[in-house]
Amino acid sequence: QVQLVESGGGAVQAGGSLRLSCAASLRTLSSYAMGWFRQAPGKEREFVAAISIGRTYYADSVKGRFTVSRDYAKNTVYLQMDSLKPEDTAVYYCTAAIGSAYANPQYWGQGTQVTVSS
Repeated sequence: QVQLVESGGGAVQAGGSLRLSCAASLRTLSSYAMGWFRQAPGKEREFVAAISIGRTYYADSVKGRFTVSRDYAKNTVYLQMDSLKPEDTAVYYCTAAIGSAYANPQYWGQGTQVTVSS
């Protein structure tokens, strides 16, 4: 059974940084497109970033501020979030998609709260 466990969320002031981590119980991390989604109160869940073999993908709203990466040795995916804004406040979910279909992941973590104050 695939498990994704996020950590690193918290409260930060606007302009600050946070790094989210996602520990994945996947046999072969490279066989999956790993991603991050978020959901703010009263809003639809939205795509944030993803990483597949050789490529990264970002929502326009975070491009240039967020960086997704992964460590194969640790089976961990990261989301470095810089220049945070209040509108980045949301629950962030780590996801795993078989192959490269990052927009439709099969597996989700439990989520971690990120709160950005102005």
